[in-house]
Amino acid sequence: MIHPKIESLDELFALMVNRGQTLYGGETVSQLEHALQSALAAERDGANAALITAALLHDIGHIVAEQNDDDVARGLNDCHEALAAQVLAGLFADDVRQPILLHVAAKRYLCATQPAYYDTLSVTSRQSLALQGGPMSLAEAERFSNRAYATEALALRRYDDMAKTPNLVTPALEHYRAIAATVLKA
Repeated sequence: MIHPKIESLDELFALMVNRGQTLYGGETVSQLEHALQSALAAERDGANAALITAALLHDIGHIVAEQNDDDVARGLNDCHEALAAQVLAGLFADDVRQPILLHVAAKRYLCATQPAYYDTLSVTSRQSLALQGGPMSLAEAERFSNRAYATEALALRRYDDMAKTPNLVTPALEHYRAIAATVLKA
């Protein structure tokens, strides 16, 4: 299914508020809590505005696809990373969209190149990894490491992994909207 591009920050942030209250695919936080925690992790890491925005929006594809809490357990892969890159194309350039597009590949890469990384994944992330192709082969990992935005995608993957803490206090969504506004396409 082709989804229309999101054309304004108003539309994007309304979508996050209105649909982001559902649980994040088998985790103990909502989609919105996960987004805010990811952005907070990026901000605390000193990431630039584009990567903070990517961290905030990396799972918007789940919201657009209307992911249910049990989709992963039922074996459904919504290809949220590609969907997010597609629907955000009207608002953001590659410095935001490419790390989002590659964050699932980054998980596969880390599982292939750092075997202990798999043990740090939540149960749901392990289940989705299987749906997403499992750990990369050595050839895939080499290709991934040479891609533009691979470094940013790996950082985003780590922020994603840190963003599953119930009741974590984060800045409000408006704080990150202001950051996102600074990296909008001209």
